[in-house]
Amino acid sequence: MFPEAFAYYAAHTLDEALDYVDQYGYDAKILAGGQSLLPLMKLRLAAPAVLIDINAVAELTGVTETDGQLHLGALTRHSTMEFGCWPQHPLVAEAAQQIADPIVRNRGTVAGSLAHADPAADWGAVLLALNARVEVRDKHQSRAMPMREFFIDTFTTALQPTEIITRVEIPAPPAFGYVGGHYYKLERKVGDFAVVGVAVTATLDQGGRVLSAGIGLSAVGTTSLKATGAEEILVGQRLTPELISEAAQVAASESSPFGDRRGSEEYKRAMVQVFVERGLLAIAEGGSRVTVHSA
Repeated sequence: MFPEAFAYYAAHTLDEALDYVDQYGYDAKILAGGQSLLPLMKLRLAAPAVLIDINAVAELTGVTETDGQLHLGALTRHSTMEFGCWPQHPLVAEAAQQIADPIVRNRGTVAGSLAHADPAADWGAVLLALNARVEVRDKHQSRAMPMREFFIDTFTTALQPTEIITRVEIPAPPAFGYVGGHYYKLERKVGDFAVVGVAVTATLDQGGRVLSAGIGLSAVGTTSLKATGAEEILVGQRLTPELISEAAQVAASESSPFGDRRGSEEYKRAMVQVFVERGLLAIAEGGSRVTVHSA
């Protein structure tokens, strides 16, 4: 099947892209990686009248690190996060290498995945766990919001029709601690969307006490979810087996999965518990953990 007819504009500057979205609004879609949008158009599940290609917009490229904080331009590809070296954020590379396949990772973008807002996508859970923020801009102003406020519903975000995601910010972990992170993904076959996805990160002080914790969940709700109740249980405590088990149970109770042919509601909730417990145990034992030294 072929997509319906559409107009195509290639923007070369951010201002030019913003002029286009301001002019066409609801009728337009942004083309970055296109790994979600183009298949939908081919199946005629999406039929934008206008495509605005932003791949030539240099202002939206690149990843910079400032005192441990990552700033991802909107055109940052999954593969960039897969092969980048950011020791203070071990969760990022571990998650990126599990996204789809190399072809998708080489073209797809982090911001495009967020804008698509598929509740089974990987970056939603990861960036919720990392307490990331997304920066958006229209022709007149820019604004930033935490990921928890960005996701509204399935395939629905707080992004307005005249706005473009310009940057994703991942905050630095607490200073003078040990940071660990893991992403676990249950999938029917390699490269598939998650049946259940769990992102777990924590920073421990030298005594093993949790300075900060983040748990994000994919494919177990109408949006990606942040298990705030489980996070609160962990902060200020040592990662004992009993505490880990309790936090995993709370995280599972915070999920809202739907039963389908991939698994029942009970099965998916049980897998959330298993993955959270597995991730926290690995962090407690020192797996994928690095020392953070910050002035």
